[in-house]
Amino acid sequence: MSHITATYLIHDAKGNLPKKAEGIALGLTIGSWTDLPQLDQEQLKKHKAEVVSIVELEGNARTNEYFGKNLTRGYIKIAYPIENFSLDIPAILTTVFGKLSLDGEIKLVDLEFSEGVKNAFPGPSFGIDGIRQKLGVYNRPLVMSIFKGVIGRDLTYLRDQLRDQLLGGVDLVKDDEILFENPLTPFEKRIVTGREVIQEVYESTGHKSLYAVNLTGRTFELRDRARRAKELGADCLLFNVFAYGIDVLQALVEDKEIDLPIMAHPAVSGALTPSEYYGIQNPLLLGKLLRYAGADFSLYPSPYGSVALDKGETLGIADELVKEDVFKKSFPVPSAGIHPGLVPLLIGDFGIDSVINAGGGVHGHPDGAIGGGKAFRAAVDAVLAGQSLQDAATEDEYLKKALDLWGV
Repeated sequence: MSHITATYLIHDAKGNLPKKAEGIALGLTIGSWTDLPQLDQEQLKKHKAEVVSIVELEGNARTNEYFGKNLTRGYIKIAYPIENFSLDIPAILTTVFGKLSLDGEIKLVDLEFSEGVKNAFPGPSFGIDGIRQKLGVYNRPLVMSIFKGVIGRDLTYLRDQLRDQLLGGVDLVKDDEILFENPLTPFEKRIVTGREVIQEVYESTGHKSLYAVNLTGRTFELRDRARRAKELGADCLLFNVFAYGIDVLQALVEDKEIDLPIMAHPAVSGALTPSEYYGIQNPLLLGKLLRYAGADFSLYPSPYGSVALDKGETLGIADELVKEDVFKKSFPVPSAGIHPGLVPLLIGDFGIDSVINAGGGVHGHPDGAIGGGKAFRAAVDAVLAGQSLQDAATEDEYLKKALDLWGV
Protein backbone atom coordinates (compact mmCIF):
# COMPACT_ATOMS: atom_id res chain seq x y z
CA MET A 1 0.00 0.00 0.00
CA SER A 2 1.27 3.48 -0.85
CA HIS A 3 1.74 5.69 2.15
CA ILE A 4 3.78 8.44 3.77
CA THR A 5 5.49 7.69 7.04
CA ALA A 6 6.07 10.63 9.38
CA THR A 7 8.67 10.59 12.15
CA TYR A 8 8.01 12.85 15.13
CA LEU A 9 9.99 13.83 18.20
CA ILE A 10 7.41 13.72 21.01
CA HIS A 11 7.46 15.31 24.47
CA ASP A 12 4.65 13.87 26.60
CA ALA A 13 3.77 15.00 30.12
CA LYS A 14 1.59 11.92 30.77
CA GLY A 15 4.45 9.52 30.09
CA ASN A 16 2.50 7.26 27.78
CA LEU A 17 4.03 7.40 24.30
CA PRO A 18 1.95 4.52 22.86
CA LYS A 19 -1.26 6.25 23.81
CA LYS A 20 0.05 9.57 22.48
CA ALA A 21 1.05 7.95 19.20
CA GLU A 22 -2.30 6.22 18.73
CA GLY A 23 -4.09 9.47 19.52
CA ILE A 24 -2.14 11.24 16.76
CA ALA A 25 -2.78 8.42 14.27
CA LEU A 26 -6.51 8.55 14.90
CA GLY A 27 -6.83 12.31 15.37
CA LEU A 28 -5.20 13.08 12.01
CA THR A 29 -7.21 10.48 10.11
CA ILE A 30 -10.58 8.96 11.11
CA GLY A 31 -10.96 10.54 14.55
CA SER A 32 -11.95 7.45 16.57
CA TRP A 33 -11.84 3.69 16.29
CA THR A 34 -12.88 1.55 19.25
CA ASP A 35 -16.28 3.27 19.48
CA LEU A 36 -17.09 2.57 15.83
CA PRO A 37 -19.45 -0.26 14.83
CA GLN A 38 -17.79 -3.22 13.12
CA LEU A 39 -19.15 -2.25 9.71
CA ASP A 40 -17.76 1.27 10.01
CA GLN A 41 -14.40 -0.13 11.08
CA GLU A 42 -14.24 -2.26 7.95
CA GLN A 43 -15.14 0.70 5.74
CA LEU A 44 -12.65 3.06 7.38
CA LYS A 45 -9.78 0.64 7.93
CA LYS A 46 -7.92 1.73 4.79
CA HIS A 47 -8.04 5.36 5.96
CA LYS A 48 -6.68 4.76 9.47
CA ALA A 49 -3.06 5.74 10.08
CA GLU A 50 -0.92 3.08 11.72
CA VAL A 51 1.73 3.49 14.40
CA VAL A 52 4.88 1.94 12.93
CA SER A 53 7.34 2.28 15.80
CA ILE A 54 7.97 3.97 19.15
CA VAL A 55 11.44 4.59 20.56
CA GLU A 56 11.55 6.11 24.03
CA LEU A 57 14.54 8.34 24.83
CA GLU A 58 16.26 9.01 28.12
CA GLY A 59 14.95 11.90 30.17
CA ASN A 60 16.60 15.24 29.56
CA ALA A 61 16.98 17.80 32.35
CA ARG A 62 17.40 20.71 29.95
CA THR A 63 14.20 19.79 28.11
CA ASN A 64 12.30 19.51 31.38
CA GLU A 65 13.63 22.89 32.47
CA TYR A 66 12.60 24.45 29.16
CA PHE A 67 9.01 23.24 29.43
CA GLY A 68 8.81 23.60 33.21
CA LYS A 69 7.65 20.01 33.72
CA ASN A 70 8.91 16.44 33.50
CA LEU A 71 8.38 14.97 30.05
CA THR A 72 8.77 11.59 28.44
CA ARG A 73 10.66 11.95 25.16
CA GLY A 74 10.71 9.66 22.17
CA TYR A 75 10.51 9.16 18.44
CA ILE A 76 7.33 7.79 16.93
CA LYS A 77 6.64 6.80 13.34
CA ILE A 78 3.16 6.87 11.86
CA ALA A 79 2.19 5.70 8.36
CA TYR A 80 -0.58 7.67 6.63
CA PRO A 81 -2.41 6.00 3.72
CA ILE A 82 -2.51 8.03 0.50
CA GLU A 83 -6.26 7.46 0.26
CA ASN A 84 -6.56 10.32 2.76
CA PHE A 85 -4.97 13.11 0.73
CA SER A 86 -4.14 14.37 -2.72
CA LEU A 87 -0.52 13.95 -3.77
CA ASP A 88 0.72 17.49 -3.22
CA ILE A 89 2.91 18.93 -0.48
CA PRO A 90 0.23 21.23 1.04
CA ALA A 91 -2.13 18.26 1.48
CA ILE A 92 0.63 16.06 2.86
CA LEU A 93 1.88 18.63 5.38
CA THR A 94 -1.66 19.44 6.49
CA THR A 95 -2.39 15.75 7.00
CA VAL A 96 0.72 14.81 8.93
CA PHE A 97 1.41 18.06 10.78
CA GLY A 98 -1.45 20.51 10.28
CA LYS A 99 -3.24 20.96 13.60
CA LEU A 100 -0.57 18.82 15.27
CA SER A 101 1.96 21.63 14.70
CA LEU A 102 -0.05 23.75 17.16
CA ASP A 103 0.76 21.32 19.97
CA GLY A 104 4.07 23.07 20.72
CA GLU A 105 5.74 19.93 22.04
CA ILE A 106 6.05 17.92 18.81
CA LYS A 107 8.64 18.25 16.05
CA LEU A 108 8.23 16.79 12.56
CA VAL A 109 11.59 15.12 11.95
CA ASP A 110 11.17 13.32 8.63
CA LEU A 111 8.77 12.08 5.97
CA GLU A 112 9.34 8.84 4.09
CA PHE A 113 7.60 8.63 0.71
CA SER A 114 6.74 5.27 -0.82
CA GLU A 115 7.82 4.93 -4.45
CA GLY A 116 4.28 5.42 -5.71
CA VAL A 117 4.03 8.75 -3.90
CA LYS A 118 7.41 9.96 -5.19
CA ASN A 119 6.08 9.66 -8.74
CA ALA A 120 3.84 12.66 -8.06
CA PHE A 121 6.83 14.99 -7.71
CA PRO A 122 9.20 16.31 -10.39
CA GLY A 123 12.53 16.61 -8.63
CA PRO A 124 15.12 19.01 -10.09
CA SER A 125 14.92 19.65 -13.82
CA PHE A 126 18.68 20.16 -14.11
CA GLY A 127 20.25 19.13 -10.83
CA ILE A 128 23.96 19.04 -10.15
CA ASP A 129 24.90 17.35 -13.40
CA GLY A 130 22.80 19.71 -15.51
CA ILE A 131 24.22 22.84 -13.90
CA ARG A 132 27.77 21.54 -14.28
CA GLN A 133 27.10 20.87 -17.96
CA LYS A 134 25.90 24.46 -18.45
CA LEU A 135 29.08 25.81 -16.88
CA GLY A 136 31.54 23.19 -18.10
CA VAL A 137 32.83 22.72 -14.53
CA TYR A 138 32.99 19.14 -13.25
CA ASN A 139 35.79 18.65 -10.74
CA ARG A 140 35.36 21.29 -8.05
CA PRO A 141 32.74 23.11 -5.97
CA LEU A 142 31.09 26.00 -7.75
CA VAL A 143 31.71 29.52 -6.45
CA MET A 144 28.79 31.94 -6.19
CA SER A 145 28.56 35.57 -5.18
CA ILE A 146 25.66 37.85 -4.35
CA PHE A 147 24.64 41.30 -5.50
CA LYS A 148 25.03 43.58 -2.49
CA GLY A 149 23.95 47.14 -1.85
CA VAL A 150 21.99 47.47 -5.10
CA ILE A 151 18.75 48.75 -3.55
CA GLY A 152 18.43 52.38 -4.61
CA ARG A 153 21.10 51.92 -7.29
CA ASP A 154 20.58 51.93 -11.06
CA LEU A 155 21.35 49.47 -13.82
CA THR A 156 24.80 50.95 -14.43
CA TYR A 157 25.77 50.09 -10.87
CA LEU A 158 24.32 46.60 -11.24
CA ARG A 159 26.15 46.10 -14.54
CA ASP A 160 29.49 47.16 -13.06
CA GLN A 161 29.06 44.99 -9.98
CA LEU A 162 28.10 41.96 -12.05
CA ARG A 163 31.10 42.42 -14.35
CA ASP A 164 33.52 42.64 -11.43
CA GLN A 165 32.12 39.48 -9.84
CA LEU A 166 32.40 37.56 -13.10
CA LEU A 167 35.92 38.83 -13.78
CA GLY A 168 36.84 37.46 -10.37
CA GLY A 169 36.00 34.02 -11.71
CA VAL A 170 32.80 33.19 -9.85
CA ASP A 171 30.53 30.67 -11.56
CA LEU A 172 27.21 32.05 -10.41
CA VAL A 173 25.87 35.41 -9.30
CA LYS A 174 22.48 35.80 -7.68
CA ASP A 175 20.27 38.72 -6.83
CA ASP A 176 19.84 39.63 -3.19
CA GLU A 177 16.59 38.02 -2.02
CA ILE A 178 15.33 41.46 -0.94
CA LEU A 179 15.72 42.95 -4.42
CA PHE A 180 12.18 43.17 -5.76
CA GLU A 181 10.59 44.88 -8.75
CA ASN A 182 11.57 48.56 -8.74
CA PRO A 183 11.95 51.40 -11.26
CA LEU A 184 15.76 51.60 -11.06
CA THR A 185 16.54 47.92 -11.71
CA PRO A 186 13.35 46.37 -13.09
CA PHE A 187 13.13 42.60 -13.46
CA GLU A 188 13.22 42.43 -17.25
CA LYS A 189 16.05 44.93 -17.61
CA ARG A 190 18.11 43.07 -15.02
CA ILE A 191 17.81 39.96 -17.16
CA VAL A 192 18.84 41.73 -20.36
CA THR A 193 21.71 43.51 -18.63
CA GLY A 194 22.87 40.27 -17.06
CA ARG A 195 22.91 38.47 -20.39
CA GLU A 196 24.94 41.28 -21.98
CA VAL A 197 27.56 41.29 -19.23
CA ILE A 198 27.85 37.51 -19.14
CA GLN A 199 28.39 37.46 -22.91
CA GLU A 200 30.96 40.27 -22.75
CA VAL A 201 32.97 38.50 -20.06
CA TYR A 202 32.76 35.17 -21.87
CA GLU A 203 34.01 36.71 -25.12
CA SER A 204 36.94 38.40 -23.37
CA THR A 205 37.94 35.61 -20.97
CA GLY A 206 36.21 32.38 -22.01
CA HIS A 207 34.68 32.13 -18.53
CA LYS A 208 31.11 30.75 -18.39
CA SER A 209 28.73 31.90 -15.69
CA LEU A 210 25.06 32.05 -14.72
CA TYR A 211 23.01 34.88 -13.19
CA ALA A 212 20.00 34.07 -11.00
CA VAL A 213 17.38 36.83 -11.14
CA ASN A 214 14.95 37.14 -8.24
CA LEU A 215 11.45 36.05 -9.33
CA THR A 216 8.97 38.11 -7.32
CA GLY A 217 5.47 39.60 -7.47
CA ARG A 218 1.97 38.41 -6.70
CA THR A 219 1.67 34.64 -6.68
CA PHE A 220 -0.62 34.37 -9.70
CA GLU A 221 1.74 36.56 -11.73
CA LEU A 222 4.79 34.39 -11.17
CA ARG A 223 4.23 31.89 -13.97
CA ASP A 224 3.93 34.58 -16.63
CA ARG A 225 6.93 36.48 -15.24
CA ALA A 226 9.02 33.32 -15.24
CA ARG A 227 8.01 32.56 -18.83
CA ARG A 228 8.96 36.08 -19.79
CA ALA A 229 12.32 35.62 -18.08
CA LYS A 230 12.90 32.56 -20.23
CA GLU A 231 12.02 34.50 -23.38
CA LEU A 232 14.52 37.23 -22.45
CA GLY A 233 17.33 34.71 -22.01
CA ALA A 234 17.48 34.36 -18.23
CA ASP A 235 19.93 31.74 -16.96
CA CYS A 236 18.38 30.90 -13.63
CA LEU A 237 15.72 32.03 -11.14
CA LEU A 238 16.11 32.85 -7.47
CA PHE A 239 12.91 32.13 -5.55
CA ASN A 240 11.86 32.93 -1.98
CA VAL A 241 10.13 29.59 -1.71
CA PHE A 242 8.91 29.80 1.87
CA ALA A 243 7.31 33.20 1.39
CA TYR A 244 5.27 31.73 -1.47
CA GLY A 245 5.05 28.02 -0.65
CA ILE A 246 6.77 24.84 -1.79
CA ASP A 247 3.84 23.98 -4.04
CA VAL A 248 4.39 27.21 -6.00
CA LEU A 249 8.00 26.13 -6.57
CA GLN A 250 6.77 22.79 -7.86
CA ALA A 251 4.33 24.48 -10.26
CA LEU A 252 7.15 26.60 -11.69
CA VAL A 253 9.36 23.54 -12.13
CA GLU A 254 6.64 21.58 -13.90
CA ASP A 255 5.87 24.35 -16.40
CA LYS A 256 7.70 23.30 -19.56
CA GLU A 257 7.59 26.85 -20.93
CA ILE A 258 9.81 28.03 -18.06
CA ASP A 259 12.47 25.30 -18.01
CA LEU A 260 15.04 27.24 -15.96
CA PRO A 261 17.16 26.17 -12.99
CA ILE A 262 15.73 27.43 -9.72
CA MET A 263 17.58 28.46 -6.55
CA ALA A 264 15.43 28.07 -3.46
CA HIS A 265 16.18 30.76 -0.86
CA PRO A 266 15.45 29.91 2.81
CA ALA A 267 13.99 33.31 3.80
CA VAL A 268 11.04 32.84 6.24
CA SER A 269 11.95 29.17 6.86
CA GLY A 270 13.37 30.21 10.22
CA ALA A 271 9.81 30.69 11.43
CA LEU A 272 9.29 26.93 11.02
CA THR A 273 12.56 25.30 12.01
CA PRO A 274 14.63 26.86 14.82
CA SER A 275 13.35 25.00 17.88
CA GLU A 276 14.67 21.57 18.79
CA TYR A 277 11.29 20.81 20.38
CA TYR A 278 8.71 21.83 17.78
CA GLY A 279 8.38 22.87 14.14
CA ILE A 280 9.98 21.05 11.21
CA GLN A 281 13.48 19.58 11.05
CA ASN A 282 15.79 21.45 8.67
CA PRO A 283 16.97 18.44 6.63
CA LEU A 284 13.34 17.66 5.81
CA LEU A 285 12.27 21.20 4.97
CA LEU A 286 15.41 22.60 3.32
CA GLY A 287 16.64 19.29 1.95
CA LYS A 288 14.20 16.55 1.04
CA LEU A 289 11.04 18.57 0.35
CA LEU A 290 12.84 21.19 -1.76
CA ARG A 291 14.57 18.49 -3.79
CA TYR A 292 11.33 16.59 -4.37
CA ALA A 293 9.55 19.80 -5.41
CA GLY A 294 12.29 20.55 -7.93
CA ALA A 295 14.84 23.02 -6.55
CA ASP A 296 18.18 22.75 -8.35
CA PHE A 297 19.91 24.62 -5.51
CA SER A 298 18.98 24.88 -1.84
CA LEU A 299 20.49 27.81 0.06
CA TYR A 300 20.69 27.54 3.84
CA PRO A 301 22.77 28.93 6.71
CA SER A 302 26.24 27.44 7.06
CA PRO A 303 27.49 26.16 10.42
CA TYR A 304 30.24 28.79 10.48
CA GLY A 305 28.76 32.28 10.23
CA SER A 306 26.82 34.62 12.49
CA VAL A 307 23.50 33.16 11.28
CA ALA A 308 24.64 29.58 11.81
CA LEU A 309 22.81 26.28 11.90
CA ASP A 310 23.91 23.30 13.94
CA LYS A 311 26.57 21.48 11.94
CA GLY A 312 24.72 18.18 12.13
CA GLU A 313 21.63 19.81 10.64
CA THR A 314 23.59 21.42 7.81
CA LEU A 315 25.20 18.10 6.94
CA GLY A 316 21.77 16.49 7.11
CA ILE A 317 20.38 19.01 4.63
CA ALA A 318 23.26 18.35 2.24
CA ASP A 319 22.78 14.59 2.55
CA GLU A 320 19.10 14.86 1.62
CA LEU A 321 20.02 16.91 -1.43
CA VAL A 322 22.71 14.62 -2.83
CA LYS A 323 21.99 11.07 -1.65
CA GLU A 324 20.87 8.47 -4.17
CA ASP A 325 17.18 8.67 -4.97
CA VAL A 326 14.88 8.56 -7.99
CA PHE A 327 15.38 12.32 -8.35
CA LYS A 328 18.33 14.26 -9.71
CA LYS A 329 20.66 15.66 -7.07
CA SER A 330 20.36 19.29 -5.94
CA PHE A 331 23.28 21.55 -5.07
CA PRO A 332 23.74 22.25 -1.33
CA VAL A 333 24.56 25.94 -0.84
CA PRO A 334 25.71 26.57 2.76
CA SER A 335 25.70 30.35 3.10
CA ALA A 336 26.26 33.32 5.42
CA GLY A 337 29.58 34.34 6.90
CA ILE A 338 31.60 32.64 4.17
CA HIS A 339 35.11 33.93 3.34
CA PRO A 340 38.11 32.33 1.56
CA GLY A 341 39.67 31.12 4.81
CA LEU A 342 36.69 28.79 5.30
CA VAL A 343 37.13 26.95 2.00
CA PRO A 344 38.99 23.97 3.56
CA LEU A 345 36.13 23.49 6.02
CA LEU A 346 33.48 23.86 3.32
CA ILE A 347 35.06 21.31 1.02
CA GLY A 348 35.85 18.98 3.91
CA ASP A 349 32.27 19.09 5.19
CA PHE A 350 30.26 19.36 1.98
CA GLY A 351 32.52 17.92 -0.72
CA ILE A 352 32.93 19.10 -4.27
CA ASP A 353 29.25 18.72 -5.14
CA SER A 354 28.36 21.95 -3.37
CA VAL A 355 28.30 25.69 -3.99
CA ILE A 356 30.51 28.08 -2.02
CA ASN A 357 28.34 31.17 -1.66
CA ALA A 358 29.64 34.52 -0.41
CA GLY A 359 28.49 38.11 -0.22
CA GLY A 360 30.80 40.13 2.01
CA GLY A 361 33.54 37.55 1.49
CA VAL A 362 33.67 38.64 -2.16
CA HIS A 363 32.75 42.32 -2.01
CA GLY A 364 34.71 43.04 1.16
CA HIS A 365 38.05 42.04 -0.32
CA PRO A 366 40.61 44.88 -0.40
CA ASP A 367 40.68 44.60 -4.20
CA GLY A 368 36.89 44.56 -4.50
CA ALA A 369 34.74 41.86 -6.05
CA ILE A 370 37.38 40.95 -8.62
CA GLY A 371 39.90 40.28 -5.88
CA GLY A 372 37.32 38.47 -3.76
CA GLY A 373 36.37 36.10 -6.55
CA LYS A 374 40.00 35.39 -7.39
CA ALA A 375 40.77 34.71 -3.73
CA PHE A 376 37.98 32.13 -3.52
CA ARG A 377 39.09 30.43 -6.72
CA ALA A 378 42.68 30.30 -5.47
CA ALA A 379 41.51 28.82 -2.17
CA VAL A 380 39.48 26.12 -3.94
CA ASP A 381 42.43 25.23 -6.18
CA ALA A 382 44.74 25.00 -3.18
CA VAL A 383 42.48 22.69 -1.20
CA LEU A 384 41.91 20.36 -4.14
CA ALA A 385 45.68 20.26 -4.74
CA GLY A 386 46.29 19.28 -1.12
CA GLN A 387 48.03 22.59 -0.39
CA SER A 388 47.49 24.68 2.73
CA LEU A 389 45.95 28.11 2.25
CA GLN A 390 48.97 29.70 3.90
CA ASP A 391 51.34 28.11 1.40
CA ALA A 392 49.07 28.99 -1.52
CA ALA A 393 48.89 32.59 -0.31
CA THR A 394 52.63 33.00 -0.81
CA GLU A 395 51.97 32.56 -4.53
CA ASP A 396 48.64 34.41 -4.84
CA GLU A 397 48.28 38.03 -3.74
CA TYR A 398 44.48 37.94 -3.73
CA LEU A 399 44.34 34.97 -1.39
CA LYS A 400 47.01 36.51 0.82
CA LYS A 401 45.01 39.71 1.24
CA ALA A 402 41.88 37.68 2.05
CA LEU A 403 43.67 35.65 4.71
CA ASP A 404 45.23 38.78 6.19
CA LEU A 405 41.73 40.24 6.50
CA TRP A 406 39.65 37.25 7.58
CA GLY A 407 42.13 34.62 8.71
CA VAL A 408 41.88 30.87 8.24
